[in-house]
Amino acid sequence: MTDTQTWPEDVAELIEDFTFLDGWEERYMHVIDLGKAMDPLPEADQIEANKVRGCASQVWLVSDRNTEGHLVFRGDSDAHIVRGLVAIAVQVFSDKSDAVIQGLDTEALFDDLGLSEHLSSQRANGLRSMVERIKREAGARP
Repeated sequence: MTDTQTWPEDVAELIEDFTFLDGWEERYMHVIDLGKAMDPLPEADQIEANKVRGCASQVWLVSDRNTEGHLVFRGDSDAHIVRGLVAIAVQVFSDKSDAVIQGLDTEALFDDLGLSEHLSSQRANGLRSMVERIKREAGARP
């Protein structure tokens, strides 16, 4: 596990929450619960332009800039576990500067959350696709 002091505070708290879970089954259920707790994406936003390519499940991701110019993400999926992964990505990347988003070591993050070794290759690829899209959006300034 990396030193959580290097993570933004909200990300460090997320990692800490996961460290208290025993085993993959509890982590899996926690990911699903995070997805259930996330506000659903309105159907009007579940359009082709918002789909994340590279995900086996349907995944939609929408971003807006807040008054500080930080990206704020909203998302959804038609699969419970993937919806939970979307919730994690939304929590980790929302309301941060483009530089912070670009600098986050997501491989280390998913290791610290205990997800890397347990996600199927399809889900891991989908998660990488979400992160790549988020980082691309953080690199594109209006």
